[in-house]
Amino acid sequence: MKIPLHQKQHVYRPNKSWIARLHLDPWLLLGVIALLAVSTIVVYSASDGNPHIIQNHLIRITLALILMIIFAQIPPHFMSMVTPWLFFIGILMLVTVLLFGHIGKGAQRWLDFGVIKFQPSELMKLVLPMMVAWLYAYETFPPSTKKLLQGGGMIALTAGLIVVEPDLGTSLLIAMSGLFVIYFAGLPWKIILGTIATTILSAPIAWHFMYDYQKQRVLTFLNPESDPLGKGYHIIQSKIAIGSGGLEGKGFMGSTQAHLDFLPESTTDFIFSVYAEEFGLIGVGLLLLLYTFVIGRGLYIASRAQDNFTRLVAASLTMTLFVYIFVNIGMVSGLLPVVGLPLPLISYGGSAMVTLMISFGILMSIHTHKKMLAK
Repeated sequence: MKIPLHQKQHVYRPNKSWIARLHLDPWLLLGVIALLAVSTIVVYSASDGNPHIIQNHLIRITLALILMIIFAQIPPHFMSMVTPWLFFIGILMLVTVLLFGHIGKGAQRWLDFGVIKFQPSELMKLVLPMMVAWLYAYETFPPSTKKLLQGGGMIALTAGLIVVEPDLGTSLLIAMSGLFVIYFAGLPWKIILGTIATTILSAPIAWHFMYDYQKQRVLTFLNPESDPLGKGYHIIQSKIAIGSGGLEGKGFMGSTQAHLDFLPESTTDFIFSVYAEEFGLIGVGLLLLLYTFVIGRGLYIASRAQDNFTRLVAASLTMTLFVYIFVNIGMVSGLLPVVGLPLPLISYGGSAMVTLMISFGILMSIHTHKKMLAK
């Protein structure tokens, strides 16, 4: 029996774009691609057009983009399931580093697998906030005192294993990623203020246990001119580069501080100084707008997340990106001590780039899979 044409129901099946099929968020992707384009331009200039560096940088960007796409396909509920196992593996690897790790530049931070050297602390930049978020996934906010102590214990354990490598800067930043989860879970203000007060009061004790090079960094930050040709040289040259850029900058390939080798680590830690010298205050403003766009999109994704786990993970990863940007720019501007931290998505480097792009893949997965479940 034929159904009359006017009684047939037409089901609308929208044609998904390739971006939607790959679970990518177009706005976040746009911001990330724009920053990677800026990165390629500045790395080319900072390296004085070194073909080996440019080739490696493009390969790393390609690998990082592929990993971002792969992680965007992983449903958030699966990430939640494997998070405790990843945390256990990460802690085990940190312990292994302390026992058998590869030593380089005076620190024992890497596991040498022959073909590659892997830094477990990079893995923990993602796993620690996910683990603390997993702990609070089914809690009513604010969490109980027991859960707060458990989360604080996880953070202290992870940061403690990294600080003895020694890697104070990375340990503090990873601790911040976990603390952001606790904060967004509804940490009471009396605990926040009490922690701040305790930290300030315990500063003299912390100073006693710091390594000599860490103490020197703090002293150099307070008065870099005390040793202008030694410990204070890096920050002085960085400030000269930023200041000489003026309003409009010296133009592409115009960084004299980088090309005349006055500026150290010009493609990595101090690449912001090269950018500021070449593109000036206007260029710096545009870069900060790009960063603001990406951070804003990340916080929007967090606000629209479907459950506690995804909401806390998205918010923590986004705010960790903000801290990395703030610390690097503050460091090269002389507002913070030098901690050896690259500028996110701009600096030349492999491990930091890969970690960041995986975090963007996780953010996209949280947003796009949430949309699928809502339909």
